[in-house]
Amino acid sequence: MAFVIGYTGETGKSLIQELNRRKLFKKIVLIGRREVQLDKDLGPEFEQRVVDFERLTEHKDTFQGIDTGFCCLGTTKGKAGKAGFIKVDHDYVVNSAEVAKSVGCKHFLLVSSYGAKKDSFFLYPKTKGEVEDELKAINFDNLSIFRPGLLLCDREESRPGESCFRCCWKPMPQCIVKASAISTDNLAKAMVYKATYPSEKVEIIENKQLYDLI
Repeated sequence: MAFVIGYTGETGKSLIQELNRRKLFKKIVLIGRREVQLDKDLGPEFEQRVVDFERLTEHKDTFQGIDTGFCCLGTTKGKAGKAGFIKVDHDYVVNSAEVAKSVGCKHFLLVSSYGAKKDSFFLYPKTKGEVEDELKAINFDNLSIFRPGLLLCDREESRPGESCFRCCWKPMPQCIVKASAISTDNLAKAMVYKATYPSEKVEIIENKQLYDLI
């Protein structure tokens, strides 16, 4: 069985579609703060469960008996403010991992970011780097950390800067794209592959390596 946190974002949506296509898990629990309308084509193995991320220790039963966890949770400083960004991208992610491990999760797969580094001067890579270090300390049987570059997708929310970058990447040579950008669909394929074939206790997969998994 598996769970997915952050399934309403663009990467999460792509991940759900890939999991639905591959049919590798007998049950997939979609964990979020509210229920959303799911694609009608999803199989019966998908189930939504609502939790309060501020009180995750009260929701251990939601994670019970699930051995594989996918985390695509994240927001932006522009959308949530600095405190809100840290709460979602750090606190919710680390707390989810700790609760999941406490009730039996063996393999945790995290979408981090290119350039994640705990001593970075910038908030985004600094927060991602801190999360990576704290997850390593939780001591999962397997921890897969994905560091994608620019995510290529059509977002529902408006991010003009990203849209501009996506347009610039389209004519670029494939060698440059593979080093710096990836579609959410391809990221999802790489994540599902690693869920099936973990190779190391802790593995950090950079953008270029993702293409070797799809």
